[in-house]
Amino acid sequence: MSIVRLNEFCAPEGKGAALGDFLAGVIAVIRDSPGCLDVELLADPSDPTRFAIVERWVDVAAHQAAAGRVPPEQMAQVRPLLAEPPRGRYYEPREV
Repeated sequence: MSIVRLNEFCAPEGKGAALGDFLAGVIAVIRDSPGCLDVELLADPSDPTRFAIVERWVDVAAHQAAAGRVPPEQMAQVRPLLAEPPRGRYYEPREV
């Protein structure tokens, strides 16, 4: 069964566009990672500082292995663009 990872990000006032651009650049790395089934960047239409990334993976291990694919120097670039630590959680699809 696949796993879904929801990640939420918040930029300080005035840095929403820069955070959105950074996250868009990371999407390509995520998408090309082994085990990634899908990834989507979402922007909050009522708050330009808030974003979410929805990722679907074959399993948690694939997601955790992919986390190391983003170079540390690129990760350092995002720190000044965050108003708070990113939040993330795994979810399992539920049959309805």
